[in-house]
Amino acid sequence: MKIYLNMLILVSFFVVLTSSKPDKNYNNEKYRPQFHFSPEKNLLKEPGCLFFKEGKYHLYYQYGPSLNKPDDLHWGHTVSNDLVHWEHLPVAILSAGKNGQNCPVSAGSIVIDKDNLLNLQEGGVKTIVAFYTGGDCGLQIAYSTDQGENWKGYGNNPIMEFEEKENAGSPKVFWHEESEKWVMLISRIPEEGMKIIGASIYNSDDLLNWKFMSHMPLLEGSPDLVKMQVDNRPNETKWVLFGGEGTYFIGSFDGKTFKAETPKLKNDYGKGFYGGRTWKDPHNNTERIIQMAWMKEGEFPGMPFNGQMNFPCEVLLKTFSDGIHLLRKPLQEIELLHGKQHSWKNKNIIPGINDNILKGIKGDCLHFICSFDIKSSDNFGIMIRHSKKEMGTEILYNVKREVLSCLGTIIPLKTNDKKLKLEILVDRSSIEIFANDGEKVISHCFTPKESAMGYEIFTNGGELFVDQMDIFEMNSIWRVEKKKISNPFKKGKKEK
Repeated sequence: MKIYLNMLILVSFFVVLTSSKPDKNYNNEKYRPQFHFSPEKNLLKEPGCLFFKEGKYHLYYQYGPSLNKPDDLHWGHTVSNDLVHWEHLPVAILSAGKNGQNCPVSAGSIVIDKDNLLNLQEGGVKTIVAFYTGGDCGLQIAYSTDQGENWKGYGNNPIMEFEEKENAGSPKVFWHEESEKWVMLISRIPEEGMKIIGASIYNSDDLLNWKFMSHMPLLEGSPDLVKMQVDNRPNETKWVLFGGEGTYFIGSFDGKTFKAETPKLKNDYGKGFYGGRTWKDPHNNTERIIQMAWMKEGEFPGMPFNGQMNFPCEVLLKTFSDGIHLLRKPLQEIELLHGKQHSWKNKNIIPGINDNILKGIKGDCLHFICSFDIKSSDNFGIMIRHSKKEMGTEILYNVKREVLSCLGTIIPLKTNDKKLKLEILVDRSSIEIFANDGEKVISHCFTPKESAMGYEIFTNGGELFVDQMDIFEMNSIWRVEKKKISNPFKKGKKEK
């Protein structure tokens, strides 16, 4: 793991030396996310797809060239060497339909046409194919013959038409090894009169002609389906079917039909999570599964942009006493952004005593990693971005009710023998809380007062014991701060 991280640090070092913009004002507006991806300007919505090619991660996402036209959507494009530092690129796929009809581009997915089924390959470079829907314009594809840099619309679009009442969108396409078929999931209402949207499953041999196989109801928006190992054991796998709003089912999949083995479960309970997309990361043969989502319902007053992504996460399956559950936690690459570290260990917090151990912490971009022993506390929490004039945002755990709350979201959360873990990402316009190693998550956008930079930890009704708390000041992904970048080639330099 250390070797892997050191390689990432080397890559990051070269990225900031060669491609970053050192201007302190670049992407440094009042509510500009500093370590969550956001567009340079205009509108961002759902992630389209991510793929790794020739040493770069390519991320495509719904992009609107105007803040005032939320339905005028195309595919934006950005690339990264490390899933942390992003470079803005020109719009990749423009909305287009027959006879000049406007067809806003939905979220979608990308596959490699490994067998040249579309007969579009040029030379030895495999054709990359993007699938998406365009409003009422049906299922469409675009293709690239130059590693995803430039895209062309397929000449015979749409390759499948839907009736307006089906409300079809956000296709996910992948190759299913066991059945040797291409599989597509698409968000859809399959029958007239049905009120609940779900995921329809199709098969294809040629990427053009798709046959309906089955339908999974009770799933809202942007379906996703991925095979995952359980507890990192290669011989034990399950399929996970995701909905757009942080929900999921665990079950089996034969290439045609998904059979749920659990009720509908939930991982992210916040308002700032929608349209999550997963990808298997082939880099360094890790085969980890990455998920990114749109942090919806954000407000960015006075900003030239609207929208941000959540921080990229790894998703895993783990067995608990009540069954298998999904874990989601920030990618290890977040360590590339760590600045100054503040740490506390074996610290007792007593109610009513003015001993806020966080009183020296100031800032708008922080990474908390906390482990608590609840002891006799009735409730405890952390106040985020507060000041003498501003109350800030409260993260509160109610011990008796066993619930965690933040910004109006309340989730059930049990402790493990009175132990509770919280990992918190605070950016200029978002909070992400990962509880108990990511078993449950709360993602929210927020707009704190610019002058409120303080933090406070508190307990009520009894004592709280801090087993370990580490807080890292976060460097910006957009700017170079040379004094915080160590030279990895310098002899004798020790890891922190």
